[in-house]
Amino acid sequence: MIFTSGTKAIKEELEPAYWFIFYHDELLVSVGDKSSSHIPFMNDIKSLRASFSDIQYLGLVDGKDSYIASLSEKLSLKDHVFIGLRKLFGSMEDDWYWLANRACHLIFWKKKNRYCGSCGEAMHVSEDEVAMTCSKCGNIVYPRISPAVIVAITKGDQILLAHAAKFSGQMYSVIAGFVEPGETLEECVKREIMEEVGLYVRNIRYFSNQPWPYPDSLMIAFTAEYESGDIRIDNKEITDANWYSRDNLPDLPSNVSVARKLINAWLSK
Repeated sequence: MIFTSGTKAIKEELEPAYWFIFYHDELLVSVGDKSSSHIPFMNDIKSLRASFSDIQYLGLVDGKDSYIASLSEKLSLKDHVFIGLRKLFGSMEDDWYWLANRACHLIFWKKKNRYCGSCGEAMHVSEDEVAMTCSKCGNIVYPRISPAVIVAITKGDQILLAHAAKFSGQMYSVIAGFVEPGETLEECVKREIMEEVGLYVRNIRYFSNQPWPYPDSLMIAFTAEYESGDIRIDNKEITDANWYSRDNLPDLPSNVSVARKLINAWLSK
């Protein structure tokens, strides 16, 4: 797939195009083939058009236009269903899955910026760039991207895994947290680890990054080695943490996440 981001005016009569249609955090996909899910084409969903809101141009997908829109009610359509993005992982080609995540990020950004934060006037989508503009005072709002670090800490042949208060079930994962103003990524790694589990680390190394539109994060992944300290959880964000070996692991995050990629990279060593 070749995707080119773009901006353009929404025509009254929209040409055939791909449509990323959301009901809250669920995406409308075709399910004709039970082994895979696909983004619908306009001809497949004409009966839904009257209910569209928050329409926004997304860009070109393999030379074809694509749009984002939302529905205020969950309608049924033959051979199409609404599915949460996390559940779609593995049933959609990777390029399409991450484009759907981009669309999700943009639709929630638009909903949160209907009115200008400076003067209160209605905002509209810019035709020149990916932004919302106020026609009265000229205020420009770009999509919010919240950088967060996520780090796998190792100690010999063990890895530190923690259960966060927000996790469902008994899943354990690596440490993560948002970057604060004026803070480098490495400083954030050290601060978050100290705040959440009371440890000092060394040899902080960049690993990878991943957009995470729930609703607007950019996860920046690192690895680090234990230096000193005893685990001391904050009992706010973290409810439990411990060192785990490869043959004694708790429930882990899904493969869609960079957290799992960090853990898998450690497992493969």
